[in-house]
Amino acid sequence: MIDILIYHLHVVGVLYAFTLRWQKEGVKSGVLAVATCVLVMIFLWAITGTIARALIPNSQPGALFTADTLSLLLLLIPEYFFFRAFFLRSHTTAERDA
Repeated sequence: MIDILIYHLHVVGVLYAFTLRWQKEGVKSGVLAVATCVLVMIFLWAITGTIARALIPNSQPGALFTADTLSLLLLLIPEYFFFRAFFLRSHTTAERDA
């Protein structure tokens, strides 16, 4: 259940990134933002999955907190900083001053 909530957070974040870039720069930039978010998630999930499996080697399939849940929770930490740097902050001084 926790996994599904984290997946939904990712979907909302990707939709936000797409909408933000689409409104400012067009559809092509929105699709590029989605592709960037997906690639970052894939690469970081591979790293955090390895760490989580080292910490929780044998997790029960029906358990509420498994190694996959831990890897997704660990994934949220670097993704938060990535998302904040690329989508939540304005990059030019003209946008910040306006």
